[in-house]
Amino acid sequence: MNEQSHDRRLNIVTAGNQQGFTDSLHHNRYEPTPYELLDRLFDKYSLSPGDRLVDVGAGKGRLNFYAHHLFGVESAGIEMNPVFYAEALENKKHYAKKHKSAEKSIAFYNCLAQDYPIDARDNKFYFFNPFSVQVFISFINDVLRSAETNPRMVELILFFAPQEYNDFLENSTAFELVEEIQLLGFHKEPRERFLIYRLPHMD
Repeated sequence: MNEQSHDRRLNIVTAGNQQGFTDSLHHNRYEPTPYELLDRLFDKYSLSPGDRLVDVGAGKGRLNFYAHHLFGVESAGIEMNPVFYAEALENKKHYAKKHKSAEKSIAFYNCLAQDYPIDARDNKFYFFNPFSVQVFISFINDVLRSAETNPRMVELILFFAPQEYNDFLENSTAFELVEEIQLLGFHKEPRERFLIYRLPHMD
């Protein structure tokens, strides 16, 4: 099933990359994770009804809708680009015609990642190399403060992660690498894999 077919099944439009480039040195251009790779991720990695997934750099909302379709989970999408944010809201409107629960369980925020108000229920965070390591560090420090204030197990799902992301998590935080999902037969370069990092629940 190709990208457009997946979109049609969900009644959304997310195929296609960003036209042009971002004018920021710290933010990378939007590119949705291919459905084929999301299938491989979710073959190995499951979400539970009590989870709240945050897509950091959500674009048009593909991950949010697909995760809801598969697992029925709540989610938030952070998108700084107002055009993509508007498209995500439009996609939500169409998706919710067949999935009424999405009205309340999927939310989008048009803001920088650093300005996102981390919710005490947010416990899964997805990153497809959205920005520089400096912004990543700032955001993860916010996650750590939230987990300290509201203790819970937190997991990060990284796709195509720069080595600097991994170095920071492993050398400067309590996050531990708990799973690596290789994409055999799909590799274009070593970073093309999913990495799952976990912050243990600390009371």
